[in-house]
Order: sequence, then structure tokens, then C-alpha cells
Amino acid sequence: MTNLSPKTVVKSVGPFLVPFFKTVAIFFVLFGDDSRDESIFFCIVKCLPIISLILFVIVHGMNQTEYYRYSRRILIGLVFSCLGDAFLVWPDYFEVGIFMFAIAQFSYARAFGWRPRKILHGLGFASLGALVYMFLAPALEGVMLYIVAAYITLICTMAWRAVARVEFYNDLWTWTKLCGCIGSILFVISDLTIAVNKFRFPVPFQHQIVMLTYYAAQLGISLSVIDSPIDELLEKTLKVS
Repeated sequence: MTNLSPKTVVKSVGPFLVPFFKTVAIFFVLFGDDSRDESIFFCIVKCLPIISLILFVIVHGMNQTEYYRYSRRILIGLVFSCLGDAFLVWPDYFEVGIFMFAIAQFSYARAFGWRPRKILHGLGFASLGALVYMFLAPALEGVMLYIVAAYITLICTMAWRAVARVEFYNDLWTWTKLCGCIGSILFVISDLTIAVNKFRFPVPFQHQIVMLTYYAAQLGISLSVIDSPIDELLEKTLKVS
């Protein structure tokens, strides 16, 4: 398995990530406290880091061939994440925001693929999801009971598939797959913090925790596209052989 070194990748793609780090810094300088701003300006600043990652994925390489299937699905996930970010700025559109992120999680899970299965990993995330839902359920009412259950299922599936891709013992891992794995776990932490803070009790520094883990999660998932065409080619070669 081809495994590009982090040093090599940083040199080649680092400059393309400068806009992301700059926009994240701008967000925390302007909105680093717990205050909520429902303005268009806040919405734009909040979305800029994800827009930067969208451009990063596009610039890295994008076409309609099967070799860029992974990148296309990550791109779709980022686009719907950006839409979700925008809708969540206004509380009246909370359910719409969840729906946008649900599509993003589905697209990420499709990108990560279904092999190897790693059933035990899946059962672990299913158990975690069930425990989280049981913890949140007493505070949920009406349609939110079903919306939250569906979203927990999707994000746990996404994390399961991301973790399953990393196979240390077979030496079938790359550091970019590890980035996707770490990103998926950070995504779970970010969304869990949102849910606990919204439905159960206030979480200290929840704004900082949510946004830091969220941006780091999307960065990790975006970095996983770097050697995805090579992985697609190797997978196709293995199928033929």
C-alpha cells in the first residue's frame, strides 16, 4: 500500500490549506466566545472554512472517472455540511440543518466504503449510538425522537466505516486514511457536544469545543482525498487479479 509521508504531503498541499487555517482563525477572533449571532455576516464567516475545504478538494483533483469517486463523495459531504452550517445559524431551521448534515454523513459513509466490514467495530459504534440515544430520549419530543435517532444512526455508521478503513495489522493503512478516521471521531464528539448542550444540560465551553472539533473533523476528512485515486486504482487492480 502506497503511504505518502506526512512531510511530503505537507510540502505539496500545505499552501492550499492556508485559506482554511486563516478563515478558522478569523472565525475564532470574531466569534470565539459563547455568544450567538444570527446575522448573515456570522453565517458567512462560519461557513468560510468549509468553503475553503471544498475548494481544496476541487483543486486537488476532480473529474467523473471512477478514480475520483471517493473525492466526489467527500465533496458532496462538504457541500451539504456547509449548507447545514448555514441553516443551524437560525434556530428555526434546526431540523433542516440536521437534514443537511444527515446527507453529509451518508455521503461520507459511501466514500469510506463497506470493505472491510469490521463487524465488531460496527457493533461498538451501534452500542455507543444506542447509549447516546437513551441518554437524550427523555428530553426529546415528537418528531425529534425520530430525527435524532436517524441522525445518530448515520453518524455512527460514518464513523464505523472511517475507522474500519484503517488496518494497522495488515499494513494496509495510509496516514490519510488515519486522518479520515480521526476526523470522523472528532465529528462524533462535536455533534455529541451539541446534542448534550441542547437537550440535556449546558456544557462548559461548548461553543469552543463544538467548533474546534468540527473544523478539525472536516479537515481530517478532507485530507483523506489526497491519495484516494491511488487507492481506487489499487482496489481495481486487486479485483482484476
